Amino acid sequence: MRDEFKTLRKFDAGKGREGFLYSLPALEEQGIGKISRLPVSIRIVLESVLRNCDGKKVRRKDVETLANWNAKSPANAEIPFVVARIVLQDFTGVPLIVDLAAMRSAVARLGRDSNIIEPLVPVDLVVDHSVQVDFFGSPRALELNLDMEFKRNRERYQFLKWGQQAFKTFQLIPPGIGIVHQVNLEYLAKGVLSKPESGNRKAEIFFPDTLVGTDSHTTMINGLGVVGWGVGGIEAEAGMLGQPVYFLTPEVVGVHMSGQLREGVTATDLVLHITQLLRAQKVVGKFVEFYGEGAASLPVPDRATIGNMSPEYGATMGFFPIDQESLDYLLATGRSEEQCLAFENYFRAQKIFGMPLRGEIDYSVDIDLDLAEVQPSVAGPKRPQDRINLPELGKTFRELLEKPVRDGGYGKQSVDLREKHLVKLNGSAPRNGAMASTDTKEDQGISAGEERNKLEMITNRPTPDPGKEIEAESRDIFTQGRTHIGHGSVLIAAITSCTNTSNPSVMIAAGLLAKKAVERGLRVDPAVKTSLAPGSRVVSDYLDKTGLQKYLDQLGFNLVGYGCTTCIGNSGPLHPNIEKAIHEYDLIAASVLSGNRNFEARVHQHIKANFLMSPPLVVAFALAGRVHIDLSRDPLAKDKDGKEIFLRDLWPTLNEIRDTLQSALAPETFRKLYRDFADQNPKWNEIPSSTGDIYQWDEKSDYIHEPPFFQNFSMEPGHIEEIRGARALGIFGDSVTTDHISPAGAIKETSPAGKYLISRGIQPRDFNSYGSRRGNDLVMTRGTFANVRIKNLMVPGTEGGVTNYFGPSRTGGSKNGEGEQTSIFDAAMKYAETNTPLVILAGHEYGSGSSRDWAAKGTALLGVKAVVAASFERIHRSNLVGMGVLPLQFPDGTTVQSLGLDGSETFSITGLSDAIKPGQSVTLEIESKDRQKRSVPVKLRIDTPIEIDYYRHGGILPFVLRQLLTK
Repeated sequence: MRDEFKTLRKFDAGKGREGFLYSLPALEEQGIGKISRLPVSIRIVLESVLRNCDGKKVRRKDVETLANWNAKSPANAEIPFVVARIVLQDFTGVPLIVDLAAMRSAVARLGRDSNIIEPLVPVDLVVDHSVQVDFFGSPRALELNLDMEFKRNRERYQFLKWGQQAFKTFQLIPPGIGIVHQVNLEYLAKGVLSKPESGNRKAEIFFPDTLVGTDSHTTMINGLGVVGWGVGGIEAEAGMLGQPVYFLTPEVVGVHMSGQLREGVTATDLVLHITQLLRAQKVVGKFVEFYGEGAASLPVPDRATIGNMSPEYGATMGFFPIDQESLDYLLATGRSEEQCLAFENYFRAQKIFGMPLRGEIDYSVDIDLDLAEVQPSVAGPKRPQDRINLPELGKTFRELLEKPVRDGGYGKQSVDLREKHLVKLNGSAPRNGAMASTDTKEDQGISAGEERNKLEMITNRPTPDPGKEIEAESRDIFTQGRTHIGHGSVLIAAITSCTNTSNPSVMIAAGLLAKKAVERGLRVDPAVKTSLAPGSRVVSDYLDKTGLQKYLDQLGFNLVGYGCTTCIGNSGPLHPNIEKAIHEYDLIAASVLSGNRNFEARVHQHIKANFLMSPPLVVAFALAGRVHIDLSRDPLAKDKDGKEIFLRDLWPTLNEIRDTLQSALAPETFRKLYRDFADQNPKWNEIPSSTGDIYQWDEKSDYIHEPPFFQNFSMEPGHIEEIRGARALGIFGDSVTTDHISPAGAIKETSPAGKYLISRGIQPRDFNSYGSRRGNDLVMTRGTFANVRIKNLMVPGTEGGVTNYFGPSRTGGSKNGEGEQTSIFDAAMKYAETNTPLVILAGHEYGSGSSRDWAAKGTALLGVKAVVAASFERIHRSNLVGMGVLPLQFPDGTTVQSLGLDGSETFSITGLSDAIKPGQSVTLEIESKDRQKRSVPVKLRIDTPIEIDYYRHGGILPFVLRQLLTK
């Protein structure tokens, strides 16, 4: 038994079980740091470092450095954090399983045992990103959407089923069960884990449940006192293969909560308040830890809502320490008594049980938050941190309409908000397949091939609205089919996302508000696309039990699926006539959703104003039908007698919510719904799949393809060398997100990926989305930097993946130094023919947004050797290094603009060798087309020593593979 610091101690694990733990109090007794003053989140990471200290991956010095964490100036040292498990969703998960399969193939080619490639920690993959809201407003919407999902994703699902049988430590939770973070909170998380010690089967070692996930909102689990956050697929792969996740020692911002939320204020209002507060405090890359009496008073679902939105306030985590509330939640959600006893006894033995109070812990910064000051609010229309007090929404929206685009407005002149345009909905849209593809239907108000959405799993094929049979049930809505829309009309109202649907109090509030509205005869305008997509089937259980689902149904909030839906852009199509009207009159229409992100075009590519809010407010705004309204003073609607109804008439009291909750939740419900997944999903069982340890790659498949990461693999890593004679593939401004870089949305017929698929005999209507083809590098590389909204400053005035090519043209000679306009992919391939290295130049916050491994993989496969930016987002920077691409940072005040670069220059990066050190300065040499030379110092954004190893090996995957083969 490894015990470098002699801290192994026995403890009572409950029910007569004896357990062992690596004791933090015992470490403090040895005089190694004031551990009892450390933030709880740091102590849990310290336990992992202590337990895994083997002198190699984790050194003695790592333990000592972290145990002596200095709140005011944390050591500039990397922490090797070995996590207990990994969670994946299907979009980011498929490429990981593809890479594992490719590693097995590479090992088999070397004549070695392919089973050495096996996740070394438990991996859970929840299929939640693939369901789209094609059908809504009908009792059959759930079933019809699930049908469409299985049709679209059959090949991916066959591959995942192969993975399920090929890898022992891989559990797959099929479609139709829930959203990964909510399933994690309600079922996967155990709070504390144990495993038998290798030398002694009887001795069980207990340790905290910790994880990383390939989705930025993995932080939701922080609400339960579990340490975990989102990483790129690339670090998750390393974690799966037993490598530590490395990160720089963080500052920890303490948020002291006092008071209590007022009547009428929801957990959503609180998280939007916190997002605005912490964005202003600049907490990027830091841990945030909530504590104090106010934090202790919040139930776990409220805490989880706050943890979930860490990426929106920019923190690595939004952590709540472990206390009685955490324990009560585990018991209430059906975890076993044995599990809960071990959880409580373990953390009591580590002296970490109970909510810290003011003065007990040293934080880097302390912020006060009085819960009584939180007000009802929404956030938007473009960023989650732009909070608006509810009464001010109408005024703010009016101002934004006329504000210039450069100042974040919509640049409209003298708008009359009373102006509305008639739209005939002529019944519902035709059934499956009868609606023409948007690629050919100019008259649907969509220009040919425009992306269906900026994000994954959007298909550019007939995506029908509700079918004909729905008309019969809602004849009064559909057959009248007349509506009027204008600026500020609510066209999508979605109760969606694990952020809020995991929280029974706001879901019950939405149901009670719907009940009061229906009783007064209120209706939702047919222009509003309504949907309810909870993150778990438990929600449906308690909405049915309390009798509230039927009222939501009457307002059109029928269940459409258990998955991310609208929150990630899987909102499905609007009625073609509505899309046409938006296009024709250039309307700034609105969506209201209980999600966590609202970047422009995130929710639906034709809806420019997106507001985040609590589920009951989503119902209220669906009833109001517009966002330019002051709900504290203006009536929502008129009742059946023509009387004006106000929000205050419908809003449920805290007591009503609590009384309804009492009858709603039982531990047995969780136990019943979270078992025998295969039996609960017959569609999943019908999917055939191959078997065996090594995947049989099928050259005919255009969804799953063996990636080239291990072609010509040898046991010897290369050397770090200077980059000379490079050309710019693109120059980008500030805040280019991974959604811009990574292939996402629909595949345009005229794009490199579209042309490739056509060459493979695939019709445009069957292209599906980039997200669904994430397991095929040939499609993904062609889609990198191909987003229709990306602006390459090398080609001013254009949008989309175009660039200027300055190499020798095929007709001989470059066009008088002006460059030849072509797609980014085609330019990259031409440069590859002459072995010309490529660079990307960018502004601030390059790579912000969700973690997308293909943003880094695609960059590498295009032949980009370095990205030089004014600043980087955390995950994308580490992903670039993980793919062998060099991140470099301009000195403060230096930008592409100040250097006057237009992409016609040649670039060299000097000062690179095997002797480089993290964060050192190297030189960017620039030679303009008239042979003028100058040089700029740039900072090497390889931040840790292990990253230098990754870079030298050509990325994290070859590094890990060489390590496994050397054992």
